[in-house]
Amino acid sequence: MNDQTVICAIGTAPGMGAIAVIRLSGKGCIEICDRIFVSPSHKKLIDVLPNTIHFGKIVNKEELIDEVLISVFHAPHSFTGEDSIEISCHGSVYIQQRILQLLISSGARLAAPGEFTQRAFLNGKMDLSQAEAVADLIASSSAAAHKMALSQMRGGFSDELMKLRMELLHITSLLELELDFSEEDVEFADRSELRGIAVGIDTLISRLCVSFSLGNVIKNGIPVAIVGNTNVGKSTLLNALLKEDRAIVSDIEGTTRDVIEDTINLQGITFRFIDTAGIRHTDDRVENMGIERTFTKIEQARIVLFLIDATKDTEQFLPYYTQVKEHLGPDTRLVILLNKTDQTDSADIILSQITSLSSGEKILPIAAKTGYNIHHLVDELVSTINLNALHSGDVIVSNARHYEALSHARLAIERVITGLDSHLSGEFVSQDIRECLHYLGEITGQITTDEVLGNIFKNFCVGK
Repeated sequence: MNDQTVICAIGTAPGMGAIAVIRLSGKGCIEICDRIFVSPSHKKLIDVLPNTIHFGKIVNKEELIDEVLISVFHAPHSFTGEDSIEISCHGSVYIQQRILQLLISSGARLAAPGEFTQRAFLNGKMDLSQAEAVADLIASSSAAAHKMALSQMRGGFSDELMKLRMELLHITSLLELELDFSEEDVEFADRSELRGIAVGIDTLISRLCVSFSLGNVIKNGIPVAIVGNTNVGKSTLLNALLKEDRAIVSDIEGTTRDVIEDTINLQGITFRFIDTAGIRHTDDRVENMGIERTFTKIEQARIVLFLIDATKDTEQFLPYYTQVKEHLGPDTRLVILLNKTDQTDSADIILSQITSLSSGEKILPIAAKTGYNIHHLVDELVSTINLNALHSGDVIVSNARHYEALSHARLAIERVITGLDSHLSGEFVSQDIRECLHYLGEITGQITTDEVLGNIFKNFCVGK
């Protein structure tokens, strides 16, 4: 796992651009670059000061490949903690590949996915949770996801875990000290004080576990299901939100027979909108399959937008409303939208009737076709996601591996509290504390295996 050979890879996105960056890392990478680099002064890179940039040419014997800028970093003051080089060349795919070929023929090898970040972890430049945050930062597609990943990469999550580990080590050291003097029946630890510390740790771990539901939707996009009867304007609403003709709009009922998904960034948050088949009674087998998928998407959604046609009476509202409510998840937010309010003079009456039949959900009159009140709908969508924790700098868990480890750690610390309440021997309580420490250590990489590291870093892009 701790390979010391020189690795190289293209660090910029695949394809042609104005410039590209080729990275090298490992002992001897500077000497390898010296074999293909010529500066105007003919000074060798091995002789230059660290953290400096140098202009010159990449050559293959007498053949000029490109004019480049080379950044030189000496261990341990680099991203990987090793001697490192970054070559900024022109963005031609041909030039990038020629330089890579020259580096490989001079002694380097192609980097595996995530190998630069893996080396940074192995060399102590960051812990495992920070290394995983690097991948999240690269993949972030919204301001919220970017802010969350940046906080974790800077060590916000690691700091919280370090505090927990220190408190746990304090408890277990006192309990294990008692075991050394068990024959003297000496008690070094005040059980009530230890219980207070354990409860505080349990509270913090529980808060981190709860934050995963927010972190997960910020990272992957918040699923929003658009549901309702046929021909109420679901596809029109999707097009209005996306500001493009993504879904087919027709006066013919049952046009949408399958789910259509698309994403959009609203006020720094990514939403995944799902246009579903209209809910109605039909003998059409294909349409019924689409309706079944509609109910599945309702169960999976974080927000459900239930559309009502303001130009029609409310007789069918209650049965369809009841069906939607039956499929809502425990944390799903239901918003009722009274659509086509621009096409009727009875919108206020319909709104009043729906209000009396519903269970206190937010009801918003809109006109998807003209865009009326769509901006209020956007505000309502954003308000359903509580970003106070993100804005206040609180740690938010977004990684499923971290959540799983925290869940195990929470069970272990709860056993500690139960053990203290039951006056169990310090030996048994200490064992549960050690188990909690184990799971926290799995998150930061203090306790890990080559298999776990391989699974984590294989999902990184090459060059990072």
